[in-house]
Amino acid sequence: MVKLIDGKKIAEKVKDKIALEIFEFKNDRPNLAIILVGEREDSKLYVSLKEKESVKVGIDTHTYRLLENVSETELLEVIDFLNHDPQVDGILIQLPLPKNLDTNKIIKALDPEKDVDGFHPKHPNYILSPVLAAVKASLEKTQINFKESSACLLYNADIFGAGLKETLEKLGISNFLSREKMTEADIIVSAIAKPENIKAENIKEGAIIIDISTVKVEGKVKGDADFESLKNKASFITPVPGGIGPMTIAFLLKNVLEIFKRKNNFK
Repeated sequence: MVKLIDGKKIAEKVKDKIALEIFEFKNDRPNLAIILVGEREDSKLYVSLKEKESVKVGIDTHTYRLLENVSETELLEVIDFLNHDPQVDGILIQLPLPKNLDTNKIIKALDPEKDVDGFHPKHPNYILSPVLAAVKASLEKTQINFKESSACLLYNADIFGAGLKETLEKLGISNFLSREKMTEADIIVSAIAKPENIKAENIKEGAIIIDISTVKVEGKVKGDADFESLKNKASFITPVPGGIGPMTIAFLLKNVLEIFKRKNNFK
């Protein structure tokens, strides 16, 4: 029977440590600025979750809600203001942005040392993308021998795929298989947003499934993995919901704290 990688449990441990550190700073608190453009329901939900979890650990948040038709110039002005605001430690731009905005240009406008998502090409090496940090934490829970394991990575965006591969390489994985050889992979990491696309016949016995996607289907949140099909064949799986999602928020908050500590010379 498959073992669930409990993302909520991992996230709670990370957040408990963050809260304890911030408590010891007494009157000093990290400050996170969140930019939300438009009225996407999923984006509003994610932002509200980030606000809620930030408060729990002691991080102050300020959310800038902009209209769907905001001009690129106006958005860049908001980013420039936050880049130069000494009270703001970290900046989060909730993605995806409306199609009239150039996402790459917007991300590159961020001060790389305030980019809590780690998307800026020049972000400091102490900031790891929260999603990639969640993947790393999940795989470490399995205690698999990384050097002897093969991995198949499924993704839509090449820039994300490159970051994902680099993260796994740092764990010691060097054998990467193509999608066509997924049935031979010891580890499958999927972020293609195709609900229940991965089934038992697509994997080898005992494979580890790291499911990053969250897609709403008829009011229910689903991932790329078909849990019912996989539960008697996979060895480990990140459930959706309750897997990568909670960890991503926790590691985002960890990045805010790390930026805050370095700015204020806290060890």
